[in-house]
Amino acid sequence: MKKYLFTGLLVWVPLGITIWVLDLTIGIMDQSLLLLPAAWRVPGMGVILTVAIVGLTGLLARNVFGQRLLDMWNALLQRIPVVNSIYNSVKQVSDTLLTENSSGFGKVLLVRYPHPQAWSLAFQTTVPGEVSRVMDDEHVAVFIPTTPSPVNGFYFFVRKADTIELDIKVDVAFKSIISMGVVASPEDVVNKLAANK
Repeated sequence: MKKYLFTGLLVWVPLGITIWVLDLTIGIMDQSLLLLPAAWRVPGMGVILTVAIVGLTGLLARNVFGQRLLDMWNALLQRIPVVNSIYNSVKQVSDTLLTENSSGFGKVLLVRYPHPQAWSLAFQTTVPGEVSRVMDDEHVAVFIPTTPSPVNGFYFFVRKADTIELDIKVDVAFKSIISMGVVASPEDVVNKLAANK
């Protein structure tokens, strides 16, 4: 009986969490329905409205007139004392991660962390010019996300010679980190470690 319960849980837990996340996401998106008259509000319609608003904003921001409006909006936010520091930080991160030609998280690396006998998955980012000038050897900037929440983590500069570049995609590495190594196969990591011994 016990094995049947565990098998049932393996079916229902992922499904339940998926439904919960979708319900939460749709619920948040449905807040955009408040822009419409009450008679037009249909549950779930907020997803379509949110996608339309975001898409139209992107379309507007891609032309000259929209770019001027965006520049005026950014200039306004720069003048508000506390808001400007929060907005600038979030904007820099989103520009790095979401722009089409972004070099953010270009490579997946293995680095020695948290001690010399351990390896951690890390994402290569950009080394600021001033940091490069004061370092003796060639260094790379790495972001080491925490498990299971990869939005938090550590930002380090490590010698390039002390890293191992992996031939895996960023999204595969993220899945591995979020699932604590359960979802993504660790074969690539093991093979790479074996080759470098």
